[in-house]
Amino acid sequence: MTGKILIRPFVLAAIGAAMLAAAPASAQSLGPSFVEKFDRLDTSFWYVSDGWNNGPHQNCTWSKGQVKVEGGRLTLGLERQQVGDRAYVCGEIQTRQRYGYGTYEIRMKAGTGTGLNSAFFSYIGPTDKQPHDEIDFEVLGKNTGEVQLNQYISAKGGNEKLVPVAGGADKGFNDYAFIWERNRLRYFVNGRLVHEVTDPAKIPSHPQKIFASLWGSDTLKDWMGTFAYSGPVTMQVERIAFTALGEGCRFQGSVLCAQD
Repeated sequence: MTGKILIRPFVLAAIGAAMLAAAPASAQSLGPSFVEKFDRLDTSFWYVSDGWNNGPHQNCTWSKGQVKVEGGRLTLGLERQQVGDRAYVCGEIQTRQRYGYGTYEIRMKAGTGTGLNSAFFSYIGPTDKQPHDEIDFEVLGKNTGEVQLNQYISAKGGNEKLVPVAGGADKGFNDYAFIWERNRLRYFVNGRLVHEVTDPAKIPSHPQKIFASLWGSDTLKDWMGTFAYSGPVTMQVERIAFTALGEGCRFQGSVLCAQD
């Protein structure tokens, strides 16, 4: 089956219904479960960032020209092109809807190059008139042998953890997932649990949009490494999925297929 599968179950398992009933309204899922396999780019579902940037730390301008879908893959690019005061353009997509407790998954190949960030994350913030909540997977180009995990709660971060990615995150496709619940947040790399958060003060509670992006920085050298452009760079994505809390395995390779 190709393309995006929207899942709108009529009946939830009893345990799932109980979990949802216990969750605060602010963090219950708003968007339905989906599996995006990128046979095309559905712009009614995905918003393509274009013509702006996230601030002075980012050395590229988001450009729809750096977002392409072909052969069942999404490609996000970064290349030299002057737009405004930025010398580079880069690619990002984000869901138009917000999502809450559940399982977030991506199968991706990171970009190669110091000073780059290949990211899969959920986010909500002041632009949506909400507190800044965020859950991150970020592959920093200075060391693609690992992925950084992090989460922000009301704009407070400082929860970073580095996890090895066998063979290199930019050498092949790897699966990254997090399962977000009211009292627990679990991160997985290639189906293996690599980090668990149980402190409620470190777990976001506001519904968020889902993002995939590739960008660079000239200024965040300590974190991302010194930016050194040697030609166009790409991040590739084969699949992005969200499964609402209480629902089970929806596709082969989902981290949920191995959960109790």
